[in-house]
Amino acid sequence: MASQELTLREVKEKQDLMTFIRFPWKVYRGNPYWVPPLIKDQLQKFDPESPFRAHAEMILFLAYRGLEVVGRIAGIIDRHYVEFHQEKVGFFGFFESMDDNEVAGLLLSTVASWLKERGMEKMAGPMNPSTNDECGLLIDAYDSSPCIMMPYNPPYYPALLENSGFHKVMDLYAYWLQKDIFNYDRLDRITSRILRKEPQLSVRPLDMRRFDEELKIIKDIYNNSWSKNWGFVPMTEEEIDDLAKNLKPIIVPEIVLFAYLGDTPVAFSAALPDYNLVLKHLNGKLGLVGSIKFLYLSRKIKTVRIMLLGVKHSFQKKGVEGLLYIETFKRGTKKGYPQGECSWILENNLLMQHGIEAMGGKRYKTYRIYETQI
Repeated sequence: MASQELTLREVKEKQDLMTFIRFPWKVYRGNPYWVPPLIKDQLQKFDPESPFRAHAEMILFLAYRGLEVVGRIAGIIDRHYVEFHQEKVGFFGFFESMDDNEVAGLLLSTVASWLKERGMEKMAGPMNPSTNDECGLLIDAYDSSPCIMMPYNPPYYPALLENSGFHKVMDLYAYWLQKDIFNYDRLDRITSRILRKEPQLSVRPLDMRRFDEELKIIKDIYNNSWSKNWGFVPMTEEEIDDLAKNLKPIIVPEIVLFAYLGDTPVAFSAALPDYNLVLKHLNGKLGLVGSIKFLYLSRKIKTVRIMLLGVKHSFQKKGVEGLLYIETFKRGTKKGYPQGECSWILENNLLMQHGIEAMGGKRYKTYRIYETQI
């Protein structure tokens, strides 16, 4: 029997958007490592009024084989990225597909055409929807669940992209740290050495009572410290405010740290408990039962993700990065988190990699950004 026709439909109606959001449940059915996202959070990502959409275009497509949904993708043009990097790069994101080269090829080529019509010369991804959110394709370690705000995908995805003409442009690393391999004696010596060189250096935790003021410090450090990183896109005030509002209920202030040189804030780091442990049991819904599960399971979290660490350019390579990592782990273990993931680290950020490895960190996952000319 001939295979049914493959067609593409642009997502325009609310019903189609829900089909788009729910499609991963089909791809990952029976996969014990996938973490279902909260549907309400996904709806926020695709809200035309979201802060990201103020400077970006996005189009969504669903692929059908006959009447069956077999794939999805987003095309994204982030004008801030184009302006900041002076490079006509558009993105694809939220890519999910059955193990079918024809499906993946149609999804990717359709987005490529859409981007090209709008003046883009390259297509990169996956970005969901930018480097300030989930990004990259997991290319190894498929036998463990992702940490909070990190992606996961089946093992066949890299081949689908490569068969459609995509090649690696950058790898992002995740490192694993745990209490029993944490080199406390060595790190105490490193800390002492750093403080001898910079006696005015100090570290303090986030003060939730002054949250808005603390956020202003983070905004200043963030857009200064990351500005020379590959793929960086400055976050607007509205984007940072929106992210902070969403994360505020799950922040543990003892593991969100600021480094000061005298009275000047020069760096910050942010770690979050790995709430993916909880999300795995909610199946995308947070009703009354989900809320009870959330409160109960939250107490069982033993892992954190160190997801942000930034040092102002003029204070880099002075040991501040290492001090923040050390303090995060010491304070985290006291708080009941004996292990954690440091992610993601650019493959060309050797300074950060060496610092984590000096603490006993082991690289255990790789995420890849792909690119092609269009």
